[in-house]
Amino acid sequence: MVSLRFVLCCLLVSSAYATIVSHDGRAITIDGHRRVLLSGSIHYPRSTPEMWPDLIKKGKEGGLDAIETYVFWNAHEPTRRQYDFSGKLDLIRFLKTIKDEGLYGVLRIGPYACAEWNYGGFPVWLHNMPGMVFRTTNEAFMNEMQNFTTMIVDMVKKEKLFASQGGPIILAQIENEYGNIMGSYGESGKAYIKWCANMAQSLDVGVPWIMCQQNDAPQPMLNTCNGFYCDNFEPNNPNTPKMWTENWTGWFKQWGGKNPHRTTEDVAFSVARFFQRGGTFNNYYMYHGGTNFDRTAGGPYITTSYDYDAPLDEYGNLNQPKYGHLKQLHDILHSMEKTLTYGNISTVDFGHSASATVYTTKEGSSCFFGNGNETSDAKISFQGQSYVVPSWSVTILPDCKTEAYNTAKITTQTSMMVKKPNEAEDGPSTLKWSWRPENMDNFILKGKGVYTKRQLFDQKIVSNDQSDYQWYMTTVKFKKRDPVLGKSMSLRINSSAHVLHAFVNGKHIGYQHAENGKYNYVFEKDVKFKPGHNIISLLSITVGLQNYGAFFESVPVGVTGPINIIRKNGDATIDKDLSAHKWSYKTGLIGFENQLFMTNSPSKWLVESLPFNQTMTWYKTTFKAPLGNDPVVVDLLGLGKGTAWVNGNNIGRYWPAFISSEDGCSTKCNYRGSYHSEKCQTNCGEPTQRWYHVPRSFLNPEGENTLVLFEEIGGNPSLVNFQTTRVGSVCANVYEKNVIELSCDGKPISAIKFASFGNPNGNCGYFEKGTCESSNNTINILTQECVGKAKCSIEVSAEKFGAPDCSGVVRRLAVEAIC
Repeated sequence: MVSLRFVLCCLLVSSAYATIVSHDGRAITIDGHRRVLLSGSIHYPRSTPEMWPDLIKKGKEGGLDAIETYVFWNAHEPTRRQYDFSGKLDLIRFLKTIKDEGLYGVLRIGPYACAEWNYGGFPVWLHNMPGMVFRTTNEAFMNEMQNFTTMIVDMVKKEKLFASQGGPIILAQIENEYGNIMGSYGESGKAYIKWCANMAQSLDVGVPWIMCQQNDAPQPMLNTCNGFYCDNFEPNNPNTPKMWTENWTGWFKQWGGKNPHRTTEDVAFSVARFFQRGGTFNNYYMYHGGTNFDRTAGGPYITTSYDYDAPLDEYGNLNQPKYGHLKQLHDILHSMEKTLTYGNISTVDFGHSASATVYTTKEGSSCFFGNGNETSDAKISFQGQSYVVPSWSVTILPDCKTEAYNTAKITTQTSMMVKKPNEAEDGPSTLKWSWRPENMDNFILKGKGVYTKRQLFDQKIVSNDQSDYQWYMTTVKFKKRDPVLGKSMSLRINSSAHVLHAFVNGKHIGYQHAENGKYNYVFEKDVKFKPGHNIISLLSITVGLQNYGAFFESVPVGVTGPINIIRKNGDATIDKDLSAHKWSYKTGLIGFENQLFMTNSPSKWLVESLPFNQTMTWYKTTFKAPLGNDPVVVDLLGLGKGTAWVNGNNIGRYWPAFISSEDGCSTKCNYRGSYHSEKCQTNCGEPTQRWYHVPRSFLNPEGENTLVLFEEIGGNPSLVNFQTTRVGSVCANVYEKNVIELSCDGKPISAIKFASFGNPNGNCGYFEKGTCESSNNTINILTQECVGKAKCSIEVSAEKFGAPDCSGVVRRLAVEAIC
C-alpha cells in the first residue's frame, strides 16, 4: 500500500516544477509576475528535426521568449483514425526541443490552421463524411474536431509539456480567425464558438486558452489580434491583456506572383507602437517560414517556398537587418518589463500624428515617442529637451531622457546572400540523366478507370486528396452521319482544375492552368473526332487546396463541367453535352504508384535519346552532396512544372515556367506608410520560384545522392544544378556615435569593398561617396579592424575616422565587406 507520506512527497515535487500561468488586464502572468513576452512562429513540418535546435536557438538569441506553432490535423491524421507523428511531424520532439532551449511554447491546436497549408489543415476525408459542414454546429464535425483536439492535449499532457505540469507551453489556442468569417454562419456560428470555448476549457490544460480574431470570444478565452498592425486593438474584457498572435513579418508567395517584402523599419515600428499603446505579448508570424515540402502547400497556388521574409530565411539563415534590428528592440523592451507591465500610463499628444507615452513607477519612468506621420519628422520638446523623431517611427527612451532605440534607425548589418556552385561537382554537365515516360496507355487509349458513374464529381470526393492527379475518362460514339460529326469541331470543358491536360484518342490536345486568381475557366480546343468510338481522357491536377474563407471546404476543384463537343456549321452550332455520360475515374499516376521517386526503384530507366520539352516524363540523376554545412538548394531553371525528390524525400512542387508579370516592382522601397502585400515587391518578369530547398538531412554526405523529377508540361533538365546559399557580403550605413558589428556568419571577412565616413549615398551593394568625407583612409582602418576575422565591432566616431565638415548633416559610416 502506498503511504500517504509518499503521495504528499510526489505532489510537492510535482508542484515545485509547475509553472502558474494566468493573466490580468495588463499582461500574461507567470508565477505571479507580469511579463513582456516576445514570441515567434516556427512550424515544425516546414523544416526538419535536424534543423529545429538551430532555429530555436537563433530565436532565443534573437530575444524571443517563446516559440509558437500550429498543429496540422491533415498531416497527423491523413486517414481517419490512422495517425502519423514521425519525422518532421514529431510534435512532441519539437516541443521538447523548445523546452531544452529554455523557451516557452504557444500551442495553436486549432485544429483549423489556415497557414497557407493544404485545405487549411483539415483532412479531406473529413469533408467526405456524410452530412459534413465545417466550423459550425454540425454534429459530425464537432465530434471529429473534439476527438483530434483531445488526442493532441492528451499526448502533450502525457509528456508533461503544459506549464502547469512543469512544461514549456504557456498558452493554447482553440479555433483560428473564426471571427473574420463567422457572420456567414449566422446564429450557428455564435453557438459553435461557444461550444469551442466550453470544449477547450473542459480539457483542463492548466494554462489560458486564446482565440485570435474573435471579438466575442467567450470568457475565459482571451481574444487576440492578427495583422500587420494591432496597436489599435482593444480586448473584449478588462481582464484580458492586449495580445498580438500574428504580426505578419512579410507575406506568402503564390505561383505567378512576385516576391513580397516587408521592410525592417516597418516591422519594428509596428511592434514598438503596439507596446507604446499597452501591448505586452507579440508573436511574429513568421519568425521562420520554411518550406512547404511534399503536397502541404495550400492555396490554391501557394509556392513551395514559405520564406515569408521572416527574420530567419527559408533555409535558417539570419535575414539581416530584420533579425538584428528586432533583437535590439527585444532587448530594450525586456529591460523595461516591470515599467511596461506595472507602470501608470499617460499620453501627450503633440499633433500631426506625434505623441509621447509615459510609463511611470516609483522606481522611474520609460517613454515612447511615436510619429505616425508618413512624410514629416516630428520635433518634440519633452521635459526641457528637444528630440527629432523620424516620420513613421517610434523612439524608445528607457529613462525618458536618452534615446536608446528608434525603429527607423538601423544599426544592424545587412547581409547579402549568394548562391555558390556545388564544389563537389564540375558543373551541370556532369549530371548524367536517365528517363522514362509516364505510362498512361490505360487512361488515354482505353479510358480504363477504377469505377464509373454517370456524373462529374468534384476531385476532392473522388480522390480523397490522396494525389494531385485525377483522371476523368469517357467514350463517345459517333455514327458516320452523326450531326455533330464534321470538320469544325471542338471540345469545350468548364473546368475547376488548377491545371488541366486533355487527351483525345491518345493524343495530347493541350493543357491550361488557372490564372490571376480565377480558378474556374473554359478550356476549348479544336479536335477531330472519328466515326465510331472516341476516348476522351482529362487529367485534372490540383496545386494546393483552398485554405481560407467561409465554407471553403465546398469550393469546387477538378472537372466539374459541363463538358461539350461543339460543331460549328456556318452560322449554326450543334452541341453535344457529355456531362451525364458514363465517366470512368482513376486517382493518381502509375509512376507514383510504382514509386519511381525512390532511390531503390526497380523500374527500368532509359539513358539514350534524353527528351526535352516532353510532357509527363520522369527524369533521374545522381550527384554528390555539396561540401561544407551551408544550406543546399537545387536550381530547377529550365524545367516546366512538376515534383522533385532527393533520395526519396519529396522536396515539393516546382513550377519555374510560371513567370511573374513585368509590372509592380521597384528598386527602392519606402518603409513609410501602412504596409500591404503588394508594396515593395521584387522579382518581376522572373520565375516565381527557381531554387528549391534540399535540407542537409536529406543528403548522404558521402557517396551518391539521387534526384528524381516528374515533369508534367515539358522542360529541359540539362541546366539543373545544386548550389549552396551563404552570406556573400555584409553592409552597414550607421550614424555617428553608434557601434556597428560586422559578421560573416562564422566565416572570415576577406576584404573591404567600400567604406566612407561623411555623407555617403546609396544602398548595400551600390554605395557611393557623398559630398563630404573624412581625410583618414577609412578602408585601411576597417581592413585592419576586420579582415581575417569572423566578426568585428567598430565605434563610429570622428576620433577614429576623422572629422569631415558636412555642414551640419549628421555623419554616417557606410561600409561593404566581402565574406
